[in-house]
Amino acid sequence: MTDLAATVEGIGALAEPVRRALYDFVVASRGPVGREEAAEAVGVPVHTAKFHLDRLAEDGLLDVEFQRRTGRTGPGAGRPAKLYRRSTQEFAVSLPPRHYDLAGRILADAVERAAAGVPLDGALRAAAERAAYRVVETVPTDGDRLPQVLTGLGYEPREEEAGLRLVNCPFHSMAAEHTALVCGVNRDFVQGVLDALGRGDVQARLTPTPGQCCVTVVPTTDVGARA
Repeated sequence: MTDLAATVEGIGALAEPVRRALYDFVVASRGPVGREEAAEAVGVPVHTAKFHLDRLAEDGLLDVEFQRRTGRTGPGAGRPAKLYRRSTQEFAVSLPPRHYDLAGRILADAVERAAAGVPLDGALRAAAERAAYRVVETVPTDGDRLPQVLTGLGYEPREEEAGLRLVNCPFHSMAAEHTALVCGVNRDFVQGVLDALGRGDVQARLTPTPGQCCVTVVPTTDVGARA
């Protein structure tokens, strides 16, 4: 199952009214809750609450832990109770794909570098390249990794005679409001991906096109040139 499919399936689990009510109760509770407590709060039988709570846990929306709520230990203390609490996993669905969290990490890194005395342009470039290398480290080594990386990041690369056209911008809304800043960071990030992959035969170039990413990947015509 793809990451998108798993995320959609998890969020889709909340479409069932009883399941959503149980989830809301668990999330609003100060600590982990048991099946009996959740069932009473929502007004359903315990076996119904158990079914839906376990489904929410399977879909990653709730975490499970076991505790002896009486405080007793040793023989005769009974079995630990199964308790539920909000999952630490984050769910986000965006179509087309957006990665504002990635942009936020790059900009936060750049701010720290600039505060330490690094010129802003250099801080942004270094932060974008660092993020790119970290992304590439997580990609399998089989086959042509460039399309895999760019696709995984939501760029939707398309092969054309002139190079790779990136159909989608993962930072679209930010780029619309802060075009020069975000597009520059975007180009540096894509270039960082190319460098991390050892792709000296191509380079990232700013070629703004309405409705598409501002960056394209083109053959390197001049060694070391960065358009």
